[in-house]
Amino acid sequence: MMTFRSRNTDPATSWMAAAQADDLAKDHAIIIVDCLQRYGPLGKDGIMLLTKLDKNQISRRLPELERQGLIKQTGQLVKSLSNRLEREWAFQPQQRSLI
Repeated sequence: MMTFRSRNTDPATSWMAAAQADDLAKDHAIIIVDCLQRYGPLGKDGIMLLTKLDKNQISRRLPELERQGLIKQTGQLVKSLSNRLEREWAFQPQQRSLI
């Protein structure tokens, strides 16, 4: 699934910035999925502590990764660093067909 980060009416500089943002988003997605594979289910703050990505970077990627089927919500709530409840996320193994 493609996420558009600029509009047709935006100037060329916005399109260039969007291309750079796409590269960063892909890098962040790989880091988040790897973290959940390696360490198991975590909340946003747990991912932040283990990856050194900031909360905003993680918050933007989680729904995108869920839509792509790479991660899922566990249905559990965990405490954040501020002692508030946040959703727990887990790696979603992909079923691949054998040919």
